[in-house]
Amino acid sequence: MPYFDAASSLPLHPVARQALLAALDEGWADPARLHREGRRAGLLLDAAREAAAEAVGCRPDELSFTPSGTRALHTGIAGALAGRRRAGRTLVVSAVEHSAVLHAAQAHQADGGTVVEIPVDRSGRVSAEDFGAGLRGTGGGGSPGDGTALACLQSANHEVGTEQPVAEVAERCAADGVPLLVDAAQSLPWGPVPGGWSLLAASAHKWGGPGGVGLLVVRKGVRFAPPPPVDERESGRSPGFADLPAIVAAAASLRAVRAEADAEAVRLRALVDRVRARVPELVPDVEVVGDPVRRLPHLVTFSCLYVDGEALLHALDRAGFSVSSGSSCTSGTLTPSHVLRAMGVLSEGNIRVSLPPGTAGADVDAFLAVLPEAVREVRDRLAAPVAPEPADPAAGGPPAPEEPRETAEAPSLTVDSLGKRCPIPVIELAKVIGRVPVGGTVLLLADDEAARLDVPAWCGMRGHEYLGSDGHAHRVRRLV
Repeated sequence: MPYFDAASSLPLHPVARQALLAALDEGWADPARLHREGRRAGLLLDAAREAAAEAVGCRPDELSFTPSGTRALHTGIAGALAGRRRAGRTLVVSAVEHSAVLHAAQAHQADGGTVVEIPVDRSGRVSAEDFGAGLRGTGGGGSPGDGTALACLQSANHEVGTEQPVAEVAERCAADGVPLLVDAAQSLPWGPVPGGWSLLAASAHKWGGPGGVGLLVVRKGVRFAPPPPVDERESGRSPGFADLPAIVAAAASLRAVRAEADAEAVRLRALVDRVRARVPELVPDVEVVGDPVRRLPHLVTFSCLYVDGEALLHALDRAGFSVSSGSSCTSGTLTPSHVLRAMGVLSEGNIRVSLPPGTAGADVDAFLAVLPEAVREVRDRLAAPVAPEPADPAAGGPPAPEEPRETAEAPSLTVDSLGKRCPIPVIELAKVIGRVPVGGTVLLLADDEAARLDVPAWCGMRGHEYLGSDGHAHRVRRLV
C-alpha cells in the first residue's frame, strides 16, 4: 500500500534501526557519569551531537536534543522571549507557521505579550519586505522595551511545500537586532537552512528517525533563558534523562538521508511535477496550491471543488493510498486549515501528497489512475453539478461575459445553507446560480467557516463576482 504522507512522519530508516539496536546495548548508562559505562554513553551522545550539528551547519555545543520537535519549538520560543525581555515583548510570526509555533504565540499573547502575524500570498509565501516591516526591533529605531524580542519563520510549509525566503528575512532581522527562529522540520532532511538564522528546531521522525527526538539549536551570542525548571543536562534546555539510543538513531538516520538527498530530490521533484501537471487534466475543477517552483521536492497539495475531504481520503485509502488533508471536513471542526485560510485558496476536497524517499514512479502513476474515479464517486454521492465542458480553442475560446445589469435592479435569490458543512453550501450555490439572469445576485446563507474560503474560490473558478459577506451571508453576482 503506497504511503504518501511523508510530511507527517516516516517509517524508521534502516540505518536508524541498526543504530538504535546497537545503542540499546551500548548507550543505556547515564552519560553524565564518570564511570566506564557512563563514559561510553557520553561518547555516543557526543558523536550523535557532532553528526547532527554537521547536518544542520552549526557548532556541536549550540545543539541540544529535546523530547520532540514541538518541545524544541516551545522551548526555543519561550527561552528567546525570556532572554530578550528587555528588548520588548513582541513576537513576529508568519500566518502559516506550524500549529506548535502558533500555540506558543497564543500563550505569549495570553501572558500580556504582543504577536504580529505576517500574511502570505496565494502561494503561501511571505514577502521579506512585509516581514521586515512587521519587525519593531530597537535596531530599527524603536525605544528600548517596545521592540521585537523574536521572529519565527518556517523554512518550508508543512501543508503546501512552499519554501520561505529565510535568508532575506534573516538579513532584515539582523538589521533590526532581532533573532530569527526557523522551524526546519520539513526541509532539514533535504539540506541545511540558508541564511543568518539564530535559532532552529527540527524533528527526527520527519526524516525516518525515531519519534520522541527533536533538535534545538541556539547560536552563540543569542540571549536565551531556558524556561524553568532546568537542570544541568543539554545546556539546561531539555531537562531529564535523555533517550540516548533514540538520539543516536536520529543522528545516524539524518546523516544517511542527507547523503542521498540531492539525487532523491531530483527524482521526486520530477514525480511531483507529473502530479501537478496531470491532476488538473484528469480531474475537473481542481486547484493545485503552493508555489510551483520554490517548494519542497516531494510535496504537492491540491483541492477538489464539490468534494468532501474526509470522504475522498477514505476513498483513496480503500484504493490503497495513504494521503492527508487540510480540509475542515477531515478535522471534525468547521474550521479549515489555518494555512489554506491564510492563503485564501479553495479548501474543500483538499489532498496533500508527500512522497517518501524511494517512491516508485509506478506508484505515482497508479495514484493518478485511481484519483479521477475516487473524486467522481464522492461528487456523485453529494449530487454535485457536472463540470462544464472545456471551451474549444478552435471555436475562439469561451464566450465573453455578458455586461452585468445594475445591481439595484438585478433579480436576486436567497439560498439557506445554514447548518450544512462543506462542500454542500457551494454545491447548492452552483445549482441555483443559473436561475438568476446575468447581473443578478445570489445570497448564500452559510455558517460553515470553510465557506469564507470556498465561495470566493468558486467564484474565481466559475467567472462570477464575489461581493463579500455580512456575517454568515455571502453575496455572489452572476457574470456569465
